[in-house]
Amino acid sequence: QLQLVESGGGLVQPGGSLRLSCVASGFTLDYYAIGWFRQAPGKEREGVSCISRQDWLTYYADSVKGRFTISRDNAKNTVYLQMNSLKPEDTAVYYCAASSIGSCSGSVLRVLNYRGQGTQVTVSS
Repeated sequence: QLQLVESGGGLVQPGGSLRLSCVASGFTLDYYAIGWFRQAPGKEREGVSCISRQDWLTYYADSVKGRFTISRDNAKNTVYLQMNSLKPEDTAVYYCAASSIGSCSGSVLRVLNYRGQGTQVTVSS
């Protein structure tokens, strides 16, 4: 079964940090660009970050630039999103996705071939 599974979400106070993980099973992430996007209630989906397939080039939405870091460990078939200095407006369900088109379109994948079920991130005092 081909799937992506996110983990690492939770409740954190403003200014805190979380690290999200996205593990692939049934396929190898080496051949894909990987992106994180988020969906908050009543808001449009937002592409948060993307890392390309070959050169591991990274891209970020302006809203998270300087606070979030995307990385990948192909040996572990895992992609991470380190989130620092979290704000209440970062509250959302975070999804990872994989694209067979290896380049990113800014912080957004060019196509979504696989998508995880999401992990909830809540930033609140």
